[in-house]
Amino acid sequence: MEEKRTRLNKAIAARGNLSRRKADELILGGKVTVNGLLEKNPATRVHPSDVLAIAGSTADFSPPACTIMLNKPIHCVCTRQDPQKRKTVMELLPREFANLGLYPVGRLDYFSEGLLLLTNDGDLAMRLMHPRYHQPRFYEVMVRENVGPEMLAQMREGMELEQIGKILPVKAELLQKRPALLKMELRQGLNRQIRRMCAELGLTILRLRRTGLGPLRLGSLPSGQCRRLTSDELAKLAGSIHASPS
Repeated sequence: MEEKRTRLNKAIAARGNLSRRKADELILGGKVTVNGLLEKNPATRVHPSDVLAIAGSTADFSPPACTIMLNKPIHCVCTRQDPQKRKTVMELLPREFANLGLYPVGRLDYFSEGLLLLTNDGDLAMRLMHPRYHQPRFYEVMVRENVGPEMLAQMREGMELEQIGKILPVKAELLQKRPALLKMELRQGLNRQIRRMCAELGLTILRLRRTGLGPLRLGSLPSGQCRRLTSDELAKLAGSIHASPS
């Protein structure tokens, strides 16, 4: 779903904490630029990602830094827009987060659910997605078949996957036997890694849910709901990604 465009005067007023009348005066007076180009029409529609500025001013019109946690449900995709017209995670966000330029950090596939971060902080997103920082990811995986000790041993020792080769060891623990529920900790983060591992072991996934990322935990956040990270969570996350990479 394409993000809604708004009138320039409304955007200037909102981002600059100005009255709508003052915003009109600035625009009509030739004081406002959009993406570096002068714009004198208050009714011009602008996108949340457009760069707005008042000539001669050092005011920052970029949205305030924001990082939120979403409990992604199944049957939606982790993109801002989807060519196949499937539901996206952006459509789940409340109005208060609509115009902040948020985008998903990493992905959970269409049939997976759980913890997903969205942010407009480019440095944070880059560090979270870069493999050299090895942010651990925690999952609960329910499968149809029984899971024996030999399967857990293969996961813990590092499996050989077709077209990929040897992967890093995965911490795996059997939480319950029937239906089999696994707790898994990954540090490598290969595309569809858990699904590939289970396919190699002959396991059919019934449910795949991410429960944690680095120092963050999903907790009791309801499916489809989101919340801002607390200052404590942001501090812990910043500390984990700025530590010396291995």
